[in-house]
Amino acid sequence: MQTNELNLFNKKIIQKHNDKITIFVKKFVNSTNQYILEHISILKPGDTCLAEYQSEGRGRGGSRWFSPFENNIYLSMYWKLNKKKMINTGLSIAIGVAIAELLNKITNKKIKLKWPNDLYMNNKKLAGILIELKQNNDNLIHIVIGIGINVKMSKDNIKNKNFIIQDWISLKDETENIEKNEISINIIKTLIKSLILFEKEGLKPFVEKWFKLDIFLNQKIKLLVNSDINFGIERGINKHGALLIENSYGKIISYINGKIFLKEN
Repeated sequence: MQTNELNLFNKKIIQKHNDKITIFVKKFVNSTNQYILEHISILKPGDTCLAEYQSEGRGRGGSRWFSPFENNIYLSMYWKLNKKKMINTGLSIAIGVAIAELLNKITNKKIKLKWPNDLYMNNKKLAGILIELKQNNDNLIHIVIGIGINVKMSKDNIKNKNFIIQDWISLKDETENIEKNEISINIIKTLIKSLILFEKEGLKPFVEKWFKLDIFLNQKIKLLVNSDINFGIERGINKHGALLIENSYGKIISYINGKIFLKEN
């Protein structure tokens, strides 16, 4: 697949490889998730928005997602599920596993997951996933799945080098000849395939895969839940996608939310 000088999204190419859905490509949006949310009434499952720049990109917990022009992938997809099928933590896990496995194909299996769905490469953050829900007066939950992936962002091509306070990395640091259109095509196909599988079988097909990708598995961690700090050994996830932590008494406790960190010695 040929690259263009600026490595911009090409709607025709992406649409050609995903002809059963509608692809929206924007140069500038406030947020790809917000774009999907504002257009839900006219969308069908799988419809996807990609943007070169987000003025108000967002991450989990209300944090801002740094979104410089053209450097990365900012992608949001619309889906819907029956309320009985929907477990938010479980869906986050499923999507994280699916995208991690996809990117491992081009990074020599260097991608790991931090619960519930942050993607790391070489112990630095590579990508994040934000799932937002909207309920109407029907039996369905309308879902927006947002994915941000650092593709060729570097300290040399971002203006505010201090904006991102955690260690981060880009695909270009480990992979040559990166083409955003090709990656985006595969992300969209992977999402649709994984969402159909999740709708049919729930989280079960993804749980075993999670344990092979878990960056903190069997390590001492701390989990921040609101103002509470919990210490223990991370033991993976349960069948619902909840985080499992073994406390100092040897008891396994499950958590459905919180921020996890490696415990400093």
